[in-house]
Amino acid sequence: MAQVKVYGSHDFLTSIQAQLSDIIHSCIVDSLQLPPDKRFHRFFRMKPEDFIYPSDRTEKYTIIEISMFEGRSVEVKKELIRLLFDRISTLGIGINDIEITIFETPKSSWGIRGLPGDELQLNYKVNL
Repeated sequence: MAQVKVYGSHDFLTSIQAQLSDIIHSCIVDSLQLPPDKRFHRFFRMKPEDFIYPSDRTEKYTIIEISMFEGRSVEVKKELIRLLFDRISTLGIGINDIEITIFETPKSSWGIRGLPGDELQLNYKVNL
């Protein structure tokens, strides 16, 4: 399981949302080996007064937060981060304008389809 939140300026994020979602999903499928039908993305398009960032960032500044079950190795998480930086750059976003945070929680801290996450039958591996 991986839930993705993407924050960015309203106008810029709106213009690239579909492509960015496809790129993020491809990175998650390739690195975390999630099934292709497991896409959970939320986009938060911010007004300028609600999205404050340092002067060394541009209007393309984008924050990606990924929440997922714990269990992936450091190498797998680093591969996800590398893939994201590499593939997102094809949208013309510089690496200084991309920030990625991965949050891991125990399966028992998730509630999905009426069950605690640790009671779900998954069709993919988490311990990679």
